[in-house]
Order: sequence, then C-alpha cells, then structure tokens
Amino acid sequence: MIIRPRFSGSLIVLACMCLLQNAHAASIQRWQTAEGTTIYLAERHELPILDITVQLKAAGGADNINSANIAKAVTNMLTSGTKELDEEALNDRSNELAATFDSSDGIGSSSLSMRILSNNERFNKAVQLMNDMIARPRFDAAVLKRNQDQDVTALKQMESQPNYQGWRTLTLLNYPDHPYGWRAKANESAIRSVTPKDMHAYHRSHYALDNAAVLVVGNADRRLAEKIAAAALAGLPAQSQIKAELPTVPQHLGQYKNIPFANIQQTIVMMGLPLVQRKDPDYVALTIGNYILGGGSFDSRLMKVLRDQHGFTYGASSNLMPMQQKGPLSISFSTEKAKAAQALDVTKKLLADFIAHGPTETELKQAKDHITGAFPMYFDTNAKMAARLADMALYDLPTDYFDTYPAKVNALSTQQIKEVWQRRLKAADMNIVVVGQ
Repeated sequence: MIIRPRFSGSLIVLACMCLLQNAHAASIQRWQTAEGTTIYLAERHELPILDITVQLKAAGGADNINSANIAKAVTNMLTSGTKELDEEALNDRSNELAATFDSSDGIGSSSLSMRILSNNERFNKAVQLMNDMIARPRFDAAVLKRNQDQDVTALKQMESQPNYQGWRTLTLLNYPDHPYGWRAKANESAIRSVTPKDMHAYHRSHYALDNAAVLVVGNADRRLAEKIAAAALAGLPAQSQIKAELPTVPQHLGQYKNIPFANIQQTIVMMGLPLVQRKDPDYVALTIGNYILGGGSFDSRLMKVLRDQHGFTYGASSNLMPMQQKGPLSISFSTEKAKAAQALDVTKKLLADFIAHGPTETELKQAKDHITGAFPMYFDTNAKMAARLADMALYDLPTDYFDTYPAKVNALSTQQIKEVWQRRLKAADMNIVVVGQ
C-alpha cells in the first residue's frame, strides 16, 4: 500500500530532471551497527530529498507456506495504521508531514519506504512516524477484512485469465515444494485464514534489529544515516526469534502440462526452469544471452524467428529473474491454435541452437551496447538508486557491484557466453505449459 502526500509534483519533476543530468551510480557506503543492522548510504546532495527504506531480510515468510500468507498481510498493513493512529489518522498525519510511504513484500524479505524533504522542519517527525509504522503497527481487524476481500476478488479475476493460469502452472512445475511456489498456491481459504493475532505474533518473531537493513539515498551523510537508522528501528527487539533461510531449489525438469481453457482465441505457450541466483558468477553471461534470445524485444532471436520469419505471433519474449536461490528463465508467446504445436517445436529448436552455437558477434555487440548504454538509467532518480541498494542488501552484493558491472558485460566473448549456456541448461530440460490448445 502507498500513502502519498497531497502536494504539487513539481519538486519531484525537478529532481528527476537534475538527476538525469547527473546520472551515475553514486559511491555506496555500507557498515553494520553493534546490533547487527546493516546501513547502506548513497549520498546525493544536489537536492534536499531523502529516500529511506527499512528492509527486513527474513521477514518475507520464508519459513513455511502459512507464514508467507501472514507475512504478506503484515507488510501490506504497515501503512494502514499504528498503535496510536488508525488508518484515516495515519493518512492525515503523513499528509501533514509531506511524506510518502510505501510497503513491499516478497518471499524472503519485506520493506517499508519513505520519501521526504531533508530540509523539512517536520523531517524528524516523519522518521518517528515511520518507526511507529514498522515497530508498532495496528493490524486493525476491519482493515484486514477489507484487504482480504480485495485480495480474494483480485485472485478470482486473475484465475479467469489464461495468462495467470499459465504462470501459476509453470511456477508450480518449477517450484512444487519450494517457497518460490507458495504464491502460486494462493486460494481464498488461505487468504481469509490470517488473523490480527497471527500478524502480531509474526511481527514480534520476525521483525528485529539483526535482520534489518536501512537504506538511505539522497541528501544525507554517514552521521545522519546512523541517526535515521536508530530512530526508524527504535523499539524493535535485538534478535529475531526465527532465522528463516530459503532452501536450495530441487530440480524438476522436462515436464509438460496442457491446460484446457474455453473461449480464448489463441493458445498461450510458456516454458521455463529454475536457473540462476543473483550472486552466481554466471549471471552476467546468462543475462546477455537472455537479451539476445528473447529479452531484447524486436532485436531478439525469438521475435525474428517466431514473428518475422514464421508469422506465428505478434510478440515472443524470454525473461531471466535471478533471486536468492535459483530464479527462473522463462519463454512465452501466444499463437493461433492451429499453429501452436509447430510454433512450440520451432521454439525448442531455436533454444537448442542458441545453446549449441551461442550468439553471433553482431548480436553480442548490439546486446552490450544496449545493456551498458541503458545502465545509467537504473540510477537516475533517488527511488531507482534505493531499489539498487535494496538488491544489494537482499542479495549481499559487494558495494562496488554496480561500478564494475558494465566492465563485466564488455569483457565477455561469444565463446564465453556459449560455454555458460551449454553448461547451465539444455532445451529438453525446460518445463512447458500450453494453455487453451
């Protein structure tokens, strides 16, 4: 949920313009407090704006499927009230302070973020409000019921969509018994089973100083960042009661699932398998290869072969999603029902050929130019830089990771990329889901 202040967006527009003119990965500082909290700081003093995020690495429900449902409800309601303020009063208070709040949840982590003017006389009060939200949340039963009603309605709407059915089935083929598959097992009973009592118990056991990271981007120095971290986390216990770690991903490969689906005009094809962790040494080579295979839109092989050469589809793509444990490589497209079998066969052969022979020199140059050319845009606002720090904290990346990334991209050869792809996957290992055939 996002709480936004009611003020003109002109300052934010100005901030974006200034940062676009000075787009670069600012020097990143990282240190740890005596309590075990990690602080990340990217100083940007051009404008009096601060983006602050509290990220809890073990608070995303990694321990069991029930805790994942509770963790999601907890994170979503951090911005829905505090011990002293109900939802409406909290909204009014954030507007008075001209502060924007947002919460985010994923398997293995949860976060609460705030954007505020650093020279605002209400800055300290805004940090205190952030602390109230993360250390003393309300978890009002009526708000929880409303959220659950909305989640159930949204789930039913998604279940009526063939793309969602395909995603859910492929996710469960990839991760049948792993936490990465739990969100695909969502159902009304599980959503409605969460109670405020569950949420308070989960919050007490998972939200603590030793599993927290505080990310500060903008007009702050180390001294101010330390004060922000201390104030934002005040009142949390020193240690979390549950040290949940994501397990490794068992391999479930080469599976096929056909899903009948009435009243759709085209067949949807999805392929995928668990492949790569963010810290994997092969990540960069797999990323470049994915861009060439299907991540580069009209420049990709999938588009050139399936769309331009054969006319099977308007669009085909691949996606690589590295995570703490092995995240998926996936391929997807839709096509006429009569052409689905042929299109799938061509896609399998295309993937096998790419693995066997790797990219061409022309493809590699185009991919490098795009990836390194677009790279500064990942840091052109405070919010984007905060997202990069969140990645750094979640995946335990070194502080020079983004400084060295373009050089790592440019250093790779076609032969090296081919070697990685040959070593890491086989076309026959892809799990396949066909919807509406």
